[in-house]
Amino acid sequence: MGEQGIRKLVIVGGGTAGWIAAAAFSRLIGPRLSIELVESETIGTVGVGEATIPQIIRLNTILGFDEADFVRQTNGTFKLGIEFVDWSQIGSRYLHTFGDAGINLGNVHFHHYWRRQAMQGGDKSLWHYSLHQLAAQQGKFAHLDRVGKTSMTGLAYAYHFDAGLYARYLRHFSETNGVTRTEGIVQSVERDGESGDIAAITLDRGAKIEGDFFIDCTGFRSLLLGSELGVEYRDWSKWLPCNRAQAVPSERLPDLPPFTRATARTAGWQWRIPLQHRTGNGHVYCSEFLSDDEAATILLDNLDTPATGDPRPIRFTTGRREAFWSHNCVAIGLSSGFLEPLESTSIHLIQSNVGRLIELFPRERIRDADRDEYNRRTVAEFEQIRDFLILHYHQTDREDSEFWRYCKHMDVPEPLRHKMELFAASGRIGRDADDLFRDASWAQVMLGQGIMPQDYNPMADKLSDEQLGSFLGDVRQIIERAVAGLPSHADYIEKHCRAS
Repeated sequence: MGEQGIRKLVIVGGGTAGWIAAAAFSRLIGPRLSIELVESETIGTVGVGEATIPQIIRLNTILGFDEADFVRQTNGTFKLGIEFVDWSQIGSRYLHTFGDAGINLGNVHFHHYWRRQAMQGGDKSLWHYSLHQLAAQQGKFAHLDRVGKTSMTGLAYAYHFDAGLYARYLRHFSETNGVTRTEGIVQSVERDGESGDIAAITLDRGAKIEGDFFIDCTGFRSLLLGSELGVEYRDWSKWLPCNRAQAVPSERLPDLPPFTRATARTAGWQWRIPLQHRTGNGHVYCSEFLSDDEAATILLDNLDTPATGDPRPIRFTTGRREAFWSHNCVAIGLSSGFLEPLESTSIHLIQSNVGRLIELFPRERIRDADRDEYNRRTVAEFEQIRDFLILHYHQTDREDSEFWRYCKHMDVPEPLRHKMELFAASGRIGRDADDLFRDASWAQVMLGQGIMPQDYNPMADKLSDEQLGSFLGDVRQIIERAVAGLPSHADYIEKHCRAS
């Protein structure tokens, strides 16, 4: 690190992780910080992270992106949630939406009122009262901040897009904001003999790039944090056993459904992501229970449109680095850890960690307290998301294959065990204050996976039986009227943001 403090930031690796980091740092800390990104066109990226969650809207807003232009340039579509098919049992189906079901009253979440009526003989599911469910079911979308004059919030949404086009979009923005891109492959790393910090990298063409701070975006290789600095990897395969994926594009879905689909298979699950120009598909599976050839066959046999390429294999181990920031280097993206794409959190973790790093970024010198705080909060976020993913696998009635029997009977982390038992007892959510997933998300997945609360919050008894029936009926009428006024998702895209 130079005597003048941190003046030069070097980002090693491009792709979504590298260019999100470059874009955010150039927007929020530049121009006092010189930023150089090193990548090579000859090194491919995983590039299958085509589905997101609503937090990406905040990133795009901070960067000043025009939404219509962004969607148009990335062949994007809109996403209201993730449909889970055959997870709790074969034939089951539910939508984990980005919004609340119904309307919360006071401090009582809507699902407690719904559960009270169900215990009195009501036969409607929670999703009968979901604005997002009805819109997704009818293939509709539009910007809707609030439903009429009611207290019901409107449609919370995210995007599907082409990850390669998104990286290109971010690159153009970053270079316009002063980021220097250098082509090359890292051949060696030079470290300071006294501090052990990374001082420079040397590229295959002989160029030496010095820096005060380094961001490792080298993917699964984790060239700086893992290989050079020796930060070990913590393997979570015992809870999330899938370790392979095969991805293949297929032709465009004609109706452009506004949601991702995740269908459970014999030893994993298959995704379907609708884009404007094609459909993204993939099969995530565990190689201990399924061969690569079998996985490819299952994937190709279950496409909704004809394939336009051959399956591309991806290998991974779910887990995280023991630390995410060591010396003067932070790993972002796959170099920091991997949580499979079941809940579309990969891009969120990139933007979350970049935002956290900017918040704690040193001005003159690195302080242990800032580094420790970054690691503490990042570990907590990884573990909270991990537990949410484990819930999908573990809470199942499926025992039709060796894979599902293993998942159903495996031991799970204690924080997740507590959440499951608490919800099963009373419908309450034991959510951590900084958990990425909201109470509504936990409730939808718990119910969707088959946990039915034995009781409900007693504050839901403040309504009489007649008031409760009227309340639930009114909620259904409100969402029906709201969805009736929405255009189809395909029509909305055609009018506002169709790719050229």
